[in-house]
Amino acid sequence: MAESEHQSRFPGADKPALRELPAIKDRLTFIYLEKAKISRKDSAFISTDQEGFVLIPAHSFLVVLCGPGTSVTHRAMELAAEAGVTFAWVGEGNLRFYCQGRPLTDGTALLVRQAKYVSTPRLHIEVVRKLYSLRYPDEDLTGLTLQQLRGKEGSRMRRTYREQAQLWGVEWKGRRYDKDDFSQGDPVNRALSVANTCLYALCLSVIYAIGLEPGLGFIHVGHQKSLVYDIADLYKAEITIPLSFRIGSKNPPHLERVVRTELRKEFVALHLIERIVADLKYVFDVQDSELLEEEPLCLWDNHRPCKEAGIQYFPAEKMQME
Repeated sequence: MAESEHQSRFPGADKPALRELPAIKDRLTFIYLEKAKISRKDSAFISTDQEGFVLIPAHSFLVVLCGPGTSVTHRAMELAAEAGVTFAWVGEGNLRFYCQGRPLTDGTALLVRQAKYVSTPRLHIEVVRKLYSLRYPDEDLTGLTLQQLRGKEGSRMRRTYREQAQLWGVEWKGRRYDKDDFSQGDPVNRALSVANTCLYALCLSVIYAIGLEPGLGFIHVGHQKSLVYDIADLYKAEITIPLSFRIGSKNPPHLERVVRTELRKEFVALHLIERIVADLKYVFDVQDSELLEEEPLCLWDNHRPCKEAGIQYFPAEKMQME
């Protein structure tokens, strides 16, 4: 197919280079859509439902949350990959999501470093301590065992739930919900599920964007989103728990919608995207220059520098004969 024919059939701007895409910190957090068809119009998403349509700039958001009844065209997903946007399919009650996205880097230096940290016990525990230290910036955690750190964190979370319940006059019986019957949960637990799922999606989109692997966690392990839970737990006591108790105590109509709307305002006000990036940089010792690093494809060559890919190599003896 000729290039001109391709462009006439598939309108829109040319695929941007990585360095041309808006930086993570310059994007909005998330947008939620349900009972809509998402397709592409030029270089924007177009969401259509019974009430009409709305155009969504492709480079404006980090993550698009697709609720029940949402369908997405192939062309829309192509645009998402070009723009570095993560799509999350959110289940009933915002309890589950499935994601894909394009990292905003072609290099694997950060991924290789993450794999090294997670597979080296000494480095692994250092990352765990860093993650806990972010929760207690004014305390010296030196000398505490892993079991003591877990106990300290468990006490902090129980205290946070108890204080918020007292503040908003809520009878709190613990974090409980039924994935098979979400609507029967109490308002605070329903609000917590919605808020935490949005937080997980945002953390996942940032992890993808800078080229890390969400399945290689440090405090949490063994799950495809282990690192997501490691990072999201840094912000729950400050953001999702207080907001969920505040809204859940009032139990407004359309509680889930209210939670998403208010949570997005909190994310923006607290510059959460920038904080997630900063915390990931601290945990993995990342420099700013590494976030947009573009590395050439190479061939592994043991202890020697890697060899350039795309070249047909021959044995030295054969080259001399020729």
